[in-house]
Amino acid sequence: MWEGALRYGNRLREAVTAPGTTPLIGVYDMYSATLAARHYDGLFVSGFGFAASYYGLPDIGFIAWPDMVAFAERLRTALPDVHLLVDIDDGYVDTEVACHVVRRLERAGASGVVLEDQKRPRRCGHADGKQVLPLDEYLDKLHRVLDARGDLVVVARTDAVEDAEMLRRAAALAKTEADVVLVDGVRTVDAVRRIRDVTGDKPLLFNQIGGGRSPRLSLSELSALGVDVAIYSTPCLFAAHRAVDRALGDLKDADGRLPDPRSEAGAVGVAESTRLLEGNL
Repeated sequence: MWEGALRYGNRLREAVTAPGTTPLIGVYDMYSATLAARHYDGLFVSGFGFAASYYGLPDIGFIAWPDMVAFAERLRTALPDVHLLVDIDDGYVDTEVACHVVRRLERAGASGVVLEDQKRPRRCGHADGKQVLPLDEYLDKLHRVLDARGDLVVVARTDAVEDAEMLRRAAALAKTEADVVLVDGVRTVDAVRRIRDVTGDKPLLFNQIGGGRSPRLSLSELSALGVDVAIYSTPCLFAAHRAVDRALGDLKDADGRLPDPRSEAGAVGVAESTRLLEGNL
């Protein structure tokens, strides 16, 4: 196994098992990732954000695995020091494909992957209409992915909606060799506590998405609940949505006259953008 890949997996594993809650910030393109890396040392390649930015489509299963692998390769080349957790949805349906993608991502320098138990047609974890595979079928896929990795961190994710099934699956995932368990779309703090109880000592991940199903919790609150990792799927994407829409509205209102970054607070121009990107050379 490639030495660099082992280093990245181990570094994320150490961060996950350290005291407190490790934040991983969702990014959707190279520019957002470069900005996020100025503030945080862990990034999450969000399927929601990638589907939106690369295809202009919602997160309902359109992502092709070669596109995701290529994006991870570009990220790692530009940002060699950050943790890089990659969402691989359901492993692109087929177990053999999932194993191949995991090997490719590890070779590319990903730190870890998230593998969900949804069946097609899949949905964002915070959307209605989710369906899950039979547990035994998902566990078979998960075990084969675990066998295929070198030292990559693997997050086992369930999208079960009913409380009893959610807890049953969380407990089953905690008994595997997966590094971390994620129950997506958790609706209440009490549900987080119950998931923590059934997963024992297995590290637990909590997914926060703007306008999603889950409560908005601080890192301190998550740490008190025993959550080890927090992924923020869409802060960059949604901030860009708002900022771009506002900037173009302002441009229209100004009869096409651009703002002057030399005199307007917060404005960004060629110099500021170039300085940011020069760090990726």
